[in-house]
Formats: sequence, structure tokens, C-alpha cells
Amino acid sequence: MAKEFVIGVDIGTTSVKAVVFNLNGSVIAEAEKLIPSDYPEQGWVEQNPIEIEQFSVQAVKAAVEKAGIQKDEITAVGFSSAMHSLLCVDEKGEPLSQALIWADGRSLEQAEQLKKEKGYEIYSKTGLPNHPMSPLSKLLWMKETEYEPYVQANYFLSIKEYVLLKWFNQRVIDYSMAAASGLFNAKTLDWDEDILNLVGIKSEQLSKVVPPTEILPQINKEVAERMGISHDVPFVIGAADGQLANLGIGAISKGEVALTAGTSGAIRQFTKGFQVSGSQETFCYTFTDEYSIVGGPTNNGGIALQWLKDLLNYEGSFDEFTAEAESVAPGAEGMLFLPYINGERAPLWNQQAKGNFYGMTVTHKKEHFVRAVLEGITFNLYQIGQALEKLAGEPEKIYVNGGLSRSPLWLQILADMFGKEVYVSESHHSAAWGAAWTALVGLKKVESFEEIKRNIPMGAPIVPNEKNHEKYASIYQKYERLAKDIAKYF
Repeated sequence: MAKEFVIGVDIGTTSVKAVVFNLNGSVIAEAEKLIPSDYPEQGWVEQNPIEIEQFSVQAVKAAVEKAGIQKDEITAVGFSSAMHSLLCVDEKGEPLSQALIWADGRSLEQAEQLKKEKGYEIYSKTGLPNHPMSPLSKLLWMKETEYEPYVQANYFLSIKEYVLLKWFNQRVIDYSMAAASGLFNAKTLDWDEDILNLVGIKSEQLSKVVPPTEILPQINKEVAERMGISHDVPFVIGAADGQLANLGIGAISKGEVALTAGTSGAIRQFTKGFQVSGSQETFCYTFTDEYSIVGGPTNNGGIALQWLKDLLNYEGSFDEFTAEAESVAPGAEGMLFLPYINGERAPLWNQQAKGNFYGMTVTHKKEHFVRAVLEGITFNLYQIGQALEKLAGEPEKIYVNGGLSRSPLWLQILADMFGKEVYVSESHHSAAWGAAWTALVGLKKVESFEEIKRNIPMGAPIVPNEKNHEKYASIYQKYERLAKDIAKYF
């Protein structure tokens, strides 16, 4: 029987997803396993890597069973993963610690000190702005506090590397995941010895760095049996979720920007070579030896809307809640929302940032607050986009994925604010499709990354309203000044 399906495994922050696609990019079946997080102290966020490996196996098994496909119909499997996790393991690859994920803020003091002493020096080599999310600052915290797992560790891995080690008995990491560590020199495409010396580890304690198209060894037979797949199915390492989300939605050419708006958010664009900003507002992560991705992540996407919904004890659905704002004109009658309720990465890179409502009056009602939050999330993304534009040029098209992309009102706000057409894939699994496509590229089943554009089911674009765009351009000037002025109080 002809092989005609490819699987994308996406190891995220909140869940592991396995998605079975046909070669045209249509979803055949999907399965998701939620990942619990532990909060042992204020600002600490950890996950269990052993559980995540098990969830990854279970997700693949469930997706294959739902798809009803045979073992010999699976062409390939590719990996996507969230960035910035870190765990300590022993010589056998067994965890000595939980995985510290991107949201873990215990290294705030170390990150701030690094920024003062070596901020631009490190950023100019790695492309990663100094922030507690980075494994670099986490390792420095481990070193300075004599964290016992760090002292005992033979190796340091991300969650993705841990899963690969268990499945393929190989310590290997792709360019983009390495770049997200803050330990990788984007100019040499290798670990940076000066940075490693700073955190007290050696390159031998890190994984071999390979391109995203690297074909992995045969999967462990016992793991394949647990998944219900053949052990000779080819696996390709793939990349980080940001790069693959861009690829999977088709935002890969000049002028094409991808915007992800889930619990958190990001705006990203592919670029040739390695580009960093003088103001350190954006990241630049290597994808291949030719291409990088530049952009900025925000901590505050849908989480801000969920917070407001919970605060107001709104019992209706999320869609009904956002629909409350449809009757309110752009600008929420003078109310502005600075959405930093969860600290902030880009554009501030300040974990101490706090959210604010500005311009409240006695006439404002629930629907105005909903509109202000939707607009505040979008203004923040627009501000990151302004920094990105300085490096990569003005966007021509905006491709969107993530939970907020299911809100027609928010999509229209986005189109109006940016003044560009907005495109939404019919599938919400862009990172998984990007991972699956990367596997096809690695196995030479398709000719190029660019060819994916012909294999993405896409709906009709959302067209901007020019009058609303002009109004938002005026309001943004006020938002930008307010954001700058209030930052000094964090």
C-alpha cells in the first residue's frame, strides 16, 4: 500500500500534540495530551520530563489510531518543540531535576546582572535578549546557588533533547533549539566557549548541533511498539515551534509575517543570515545555515483575555465573551490597556512589568474592557512588529495562528491595526505541519521548504478597514508614549 501520511509531533508548553496529515497539509487526525506544570516556589515553573516523554508516545499512538492508517502508510515523523526549557541529567540520561520551562523566573537576578555586564556582547553573538526565560540565565542561577542537580549533572538538555535521547539513544539538538538556549554562537553555528565558561559547563555536556533536516537513527523498538508504529519509520529532528509555525502557515518569503496569538504570542519573519537590533528588542534564532527567524515573543496574549473573563465571572463561552466588544468602536472610547499582566518579554524584556488600564471613566462598561484588552494585546504585538520592521522590512501579508485567530472580531482588529490583509490557515496546527514538512524535506520527498506554500489549506483573507486603520494609527502614538512613560515605574 502506498505511503501517504506524515506526522508532526509538537511538544508545547501546555500539551503534546501529534497530528497526522496527508501530503497536501490536510489534517487526518490529531491527539493531544495536556502537560501539568508545578510551581514549587513563587516564580518557579517546572514540568516532569518523564511524563512528557510518555505523553509524546501516547499522543502519537492515539493520533495513528484515530487516523485508522496502517504502519506502512506513515512516510515520516518530524518534531516541533517549545523553546527555553532546561533539565539536568546523569550519565545514563536519567533526570536529576524537573525541567525548568520558559516561564520559570527564578534567574531574574542573574538575567538582570548579565544584561548590565555583558548584555549586548552576548546578544550580538546569540541573538537571544537577556531574560530569565533563557537556559543561559537558568544555568547561571544553578551555578551561583550550587543547585544540587547542576553539581551532579553529566549533561544539560531541553525537553525535546530528552525525548530524542530516550527514543533514539542520541544526544542531538537542532540549530533553532540550540539558538534558543543563549549558549549558541549564531556566527560559528556552534556552542560559544566564552559563554559556557561563564556558566561553568563544557561543550561535551551539551548535545551535537545539527540542521533541522537531520534524519535520526532508527527509533528504539520498544518505543515504536508503545506507539503502535513500525520501528523503521524515518524520524527527522525538525526545529523549534516558532520557526515551524512560520513554515507551516507559509510565512517564509520576504514581506510575509507570521503572528501567533495563543495564551502568549509572537510575531516573526524569516530572514537571510543573522540580524540583531541595536536596542535588543527582537530575537534572531538560526533555522538553517542560510536562514534565521527574527521577531519577538510576548507573555500576554489570550491569557489577558482569560484573566478578564475570570475577573468578571463571565460564565458564557470565550466566543461570546469576545463578541461583547463588537458594539464598541475602535479605541474603546478612550480606554487603553497595557497588557503586561504576566511580566513581559518583547518589546520590554522586563519580567517586573505590570498591566494597566488607562483612561477609565464612569461611562465604561464590561464591553469596553473587553475591547480594550483585545486592542491592548494587538497594540503590543504591533509595537514588536515595528521593531521587527526595522530589521526585516515592512510586512506585506500577515499570517495568523493560535487560539485568538478563531475570533473574527480580533482578526478584524488585527487587520485594521496593521493595515494589511490577514490570512488564517484552515488548520490550527501550523507548527506540527511545519515539522512534518521539514521531515519531508529532510527525506527529499519534496524539493524545498518553499514548496509548502502549495500545500496549506487557507481561508479568504481578512481585509483592513482603512478608516479604522487611520484611527488606530493615531491611538497607537498615545499607546506607545504611555508604554514608554510607565516602564520607568516597573
